[in-house]
Amino acid sequence: MPAVARIDPRDVFTPEEWATLSARSSWRGLALVASAWGLIFAAGAMFVLWPNPLTYVLAVMLIGARQLGLAILMHDAAHGGLHPNTAVNNWVGEWLCAAPVGGRLESYRAYHLKHHRFTEQPEDPDLALSAPFPITRGSLWRKIVRDLTGQTFLKQRTAQLFGGRKHGEVVNASTTHFLIVNALLLAGLTAAGYWWAYFALWIVPLATWLPLVTRLRNIAEHACVNTRADPFTHARTTLANIFERLFIAPFWVHYHAEHHVFMHVPCYRLPRLHALLMDKGYWSRMQIAPGYFSVLREATNKPAAVAA
Repeated sequence: MPAVARIDPRDVFTPEEWATLSARSSWRGLALVASAWGLIFAAGAMFVLWPNPLTYVLAVMLIGARQLGLAILMHDAAHGGLHPNTAVNNWVGEWLCAAPVGGRLESYRAYHLKHHRFTEQPEDPDLALSAPFPITRGSLWRKIVRDLTGQTFLKQRTAQLFGGRKHGEVVNASTTHFLIVNALLLAGLTAAGYWWAYFALWIVPLATWLPLVTRLRNIAEHACVNTRADPFTHARTTLANIFERLFIAPFWVHYHAEHHVFMHVPCYRLPRLHALLMDKGYWSRMQIAPGYFSVLREATNKPAAVAA
């Protein structure tokens, strides 16, 4: 099928507005990366200082959400939005964002740009993430259990480790970078006397909360979206509250409809982009949900099969 339609920013914004929205800061993207790592270490320190079940669960949720945040910043780097210098953009996106959580910037960029080109069409590599919806509530709960018990993580890591084996290849590049960065994390924590924190406060969030919030993000972005020729209908924006932004949707990822229409706007300018579109009346063309729970209700409205 042909690529999806695009909207010229000049048809929506003044030259001054678009210049502001599309500008890439030399420091804001780097500050976001630093903030993600800062919250990861702060959440871990919280549990180390006050070890109890409540602070542990809270730490796992905060760290898992910031691990998703690193993946989101890798996504920004894939669009060239993390830093105006391409070399800096790609190095930070690869080694500080993608590799720690098992991603690979180069391969992700090619995959993701194809998703933008063929959104919700048969050629869309992400179509399998949205096509099954709506599903039943029971089906969603089974998926949540698989995420929180590490089953999803093990399935993905096994595929990553062994799926690329051919002609004697043992691990692919994303696995190599993942192992390098994680070995450095383990070595640093061991040197500091907290070797156990790598497993309890990095691997556990990576294996549990990260898969869950990644699933919730995918559902919110494209599940049950009534995609039409209008590019403003190709994704959903979710008006996340402060708790959802903290534990589910960091770095303005919930402004996904805006991102799909103007994909080169850096993530830190999405709130301004959203506000301008609302002021200009484009809300009437967009699919906007009031929160993640409302999206889940819509995505699980398939009736359960009635037993005979």
